[in-house]
Order: sequence, then C-alpha cells, then structure tokens
Amino acid sequence: MKICRFDDNRVGLVEGPAIRDVTAALDCLPAVRYPFPAGDLMISNFEHVLARAREIAGASPLIPIESVKLLSPVANPTKIVAAPVNYQKHLDEVRGDAQIHQNTPGHTITIQKAGLFLKANSSLVGPGEGIALRHLDRRNDHEVEVAMVIGRKANNVSRADALTYVAGYAIGLDITIRGPEDRSFRKSPDTYTVLGPWLITADEIRNPGELNLDISVNGEQRQNSNTRYMILDPAALIELASSFYTLYPGDVIITGTPEGVGPIVPGDRILARVERIGSMEVAVGEAS
Repeated sequence: MKICRFDDNRVGLVEGPAIRDVTAALDCLPAVRYPFPAGDLMISNFEHVLARAREIAGASPLIPIESVKLLSPVANPTKIVAAPVNYQKHLDEVRGDAQIHQNTPGHTITIQKAGLFLKANSSLVGPGEGIALRHLDRRNDHEVEVAMVIGRKANNVSRADALTYVAGYAIGLDITIRGPEDRSFRKSPDTYTVLGPWLITADEIRNPGELNLDISVNGEQRQNSNTRYMILDPAALIELASSFYTLYPGDVIITGTPEGVGPIVPGDRILARVERIGSMEVAVGEAS
C-alpha cells in the first residue's frame, strides 16, 4: 500500500495516478494529552489506520494526484537520522572535489569513523511544498536517498531483526549547503529534507538494499545508482542508529546518497525516482 498526506493534512491511499481520501481512518487513533507520547501517532498505530483505510476506501472518490499538494507522509518524527558518505563512489567524489569537502578533514572520512548525524525536524517538507534555498552565495547541492520510516520503538536491535522495525519506505532529498561547518548545521535549514511522494508499506519492498535510484535536474540526469552499493546497508544503519539512541515510530533514516551530487539554484525542477517507490517532482525556490 501507498499512503500519503496532502493539502490540509488529509490522508490518502494512492491508486495509480489518483488518491482516495481516507482521512476518516484517523478516527481510530487514541486520544492523547500532554505530555504527548514520543513518536508519530499515525505511524505508531499504522496497522489500525491502514485496516480502517481499507474499509472506507471504496466509498471515497478518486482525486487526481496532480491536483493536490503532497506533504511529507510523516508529520511528527522525533528525529531525522542521516548517513554520510555511504556510497564509496560518493566518498571518492567528496575527497576529490574541494567545493564539496571544503578542506575539512571530517568531511572525507569513512562512515564507519564519521558515524551518523541528525537533521532538524523543522527541515522536513513534502514534494508539493518545494525547496527554499538559503545562502545563495554558497553552493547548495541535491542528494537523492532512500528513506526508511521506523514503525515501532527500536533500541539496540540486531542487524538480523532490523528491517522488521520498518513501517515503510519513501524517497528522500538531503539538500546541503557546502561549507566547513558541521553537517547537521548545513543540512538543517527549513525545506532541506524532502520526504515523499508517499510512504510505501514495508511489505511492498522485499529488499531495500537492491533498489535503483536516480535524480534529474531540469531534465539532466545527475545521479543514477543502486542501493546495493551502500557501504552500510539499510539493516546495518538501523542497527547502528539504535545502538546510540532509541528510535521511535515515525523516525526517519535517510540512507546516504550515491555519486553525482551537484548544485541547484532557484528556478530548477528536480525529479527524483526510486525503484518500486515511485517518483517525485520538486520545485526549487528561494527563502524569503
């Protein structure tokens, strides 16, 4: 199944080029009071929401996807976890391009030494909201990634069990301002994490470590690879992340980008695709 959020926080089931509005399925969510439980409430009750959505979908009219604004399929992650230089060819291009590594040693070490990093939750948007670039005097780059959304609380999980904690997968764009600062700082402006176009349930992706992914800017292909070339595969990333902090339902792990990263400027249009998940088009603008 593919589930999306759109327009004014509506929830839909994706059927080909259309959406069935199943927002009423959220009525099955438990009532909560402050302090709210950790995690995204829809994802922590995902099975119940999906079951209710199936029940009511047949009575819901079809809405063309092109007529709605797609939001991030996850509203309230407690954290966005990111994997730096997780493809060898991308590590090679970082080391070979001073515009990317900025002569900063910490930007050219392996993921095993660098570990993971966090992006601000406030950077999260959906493809329909677009990217609003900041610091236009500096290079801003696109990075296409496979994103995993955690479905249940995970702490110190093994690699063997890791994928059982995934609720679903999406396409992620990790937008980056080049410079000498820490990754978390340069990658956390508003709109610099795009997630979408929907969440495809984990049962639809047999092996997330065997997916083609690519990105084009204004019709020019920039990145084209396969997740088999990850240094740490999706299960290993969950194992590593959960060994340092607890993952909660709705937490997002973006799994790293392959070679071919490049600059984007206001007015560009990005088309990102991941096998079995789909594609999303994102407009690039300028922050006001």
